[in-house]
Amino acid sequence: MKLAGVTGASLGAMGGLGGLLAACGDDEPTETTAATTATTAGSSETTATTEGTTTTVAAEVETGRAVKIGAVSPVTGSLASFGGPDKWIVSYVLEAVKDGVVCGDGKLHPIEIEQLDTQSSPNRAAEVAADLIFNTKVDMMVASSSPDTVNPAAEQAEANSVPFLANFVPWQPFYFGRGATVDTGYTWTWMFHFGIEDAAECRIGMWDQIATNKQVALLFANDADGQSWANPDTGLGSYLEKAGYTVVSQPDLYPSPAEDYTAQITEFKNSGAEILSGVQVPPDFTNFWKQSYQQGFRPKIMSIAKAALFHASVEALGDIALGWSDHMVWHPKFPYASMLTGQTCQEYADQYTADTGAQWTQPLGQLGKYEWAIDILQRWDPENKQQFPDVVKESKFDCINGPVDFTLPVQMGTTRPVPNVFKIKIAGGQWGKAPEDSPFQYDIYMVYGQDPNMPIEKDFEEMPYVV
Repeated sequence: MKLAGVTGASLGAMGGLGGLLAACGDDEPTETTAATTATTAGSSETTATTEGTTTTVAAEVETGRAVKIGAVSPVTGSLASFGGPDKWIVSYVLEAVKDGVVCGDGKLHPIEIEQLDTQSSPNRAAEVAADLIFNTKVDMMVASSSPDTVNPAAEQAEANSVPFLANFVPWQPFYFGRGATVDTGYTWTWMFHFGIEDAAECRIGMWDQIATNKQVALLFANDADGQSWANPDTGLGSYLEKAGYTVVSQPDLYPSPAEDYTAQITEFKNSGAEILSGVQVPPDFTNFWKQSYQQGFRPKIMSIAKAALFHASVEALGDIALGWSDHMVWHPKFPYASMLTGQTCQEYADQYTADTGAQWTQPLGQLGKYEWAIDILQRWDPENKQQFPDVVKESKFDCINGPVDFTLPVQMGTTRPVPNVFKIKIAGGQWGKAPEDSPFQYDIYMVYGQDPNMPIEKDFEEMPYVV
């Protein structure tokens, strides 16, 4: 690896690419945007530490200009749980590359990251992406945290020929939701993560562990995610029915945010469904499940995507959320490690808790898009933007999300289903009480894994309804 002269042999047990040419600076909030601009050495209360790293500064390497990465993130609003660890992740990345990156031009480049808050608004996501392109003049943009964040930013990047990388978004809304076909693809906007078919596989892998009538009720909001997941031909229901389940209730897409779910709950109760699944943002789900509980809707299985990612969603409901399940896009027990520091997923999660006092959260896996950016910079001359589409196609590396390989042939039904996309492995998880020696109240346990090396922690169980 051409990072500040560090070779593979010089990486210590925790890896190590060095520390920070640019440390996280103070937040600079405005009426519409919260920005984290990292440009000079220093520290902040969110700065990560990567103890055990080894740094070898390259001798006689010409210094190039700073490379600017723009990050689009929902720090506030209904998607704020996705963006919760983002400032810490930025500091973690900058600590790892503090001595710079030797890019494809052979020069040692400082790395700067400017993070802007979308306020969980698709319109605002497009606006802050434009700000990064035209005012900050970034060399590259990154984004995560659902299609409502990623897609508007990706559209700006594609329209203005700006390299763009994403993760933590299903590939169907990212790809088809923006108008691409199986064969067309995009030039500047790329992603790796999972697909709706993977979420379906994880659900089936969990649900098949207990006896039900295999009748499913589905609930989706009228947003970019919901529209893709509800698609009758390619959405969640289509995969469930192929596996022997029957969708007996799927109300019209509801406008989010919503306050009253009485109509949907009544339909679900009348349908006889013993399984509930769908996609909701955390505030919507909190309202929906409280009302479901009050109105006596008691499915054996509840698997709601998006909201179920977060410990905070369970804490907002308390014990009535025990047994809630979902696919998991990242977990400390995943058998992977960071390409930046060599830390395992567990070590990385533990460091987050040590630095912040907060419990680990699945969006910590959003680190992967920065690891990908660094991998590309090692092979790309930032002064020659036109190289990017060819360089990104040669991406092949291991990261906190597992192996990523864009050199594989594109074929639907594989890990490279369409141009611009690579699929990683995910898992199925179920919420329960945290261990007695934990300082936290709840945790999510792995009950199914696409990767056979993922450790299964417990069997899947029915919702307990303990209160």
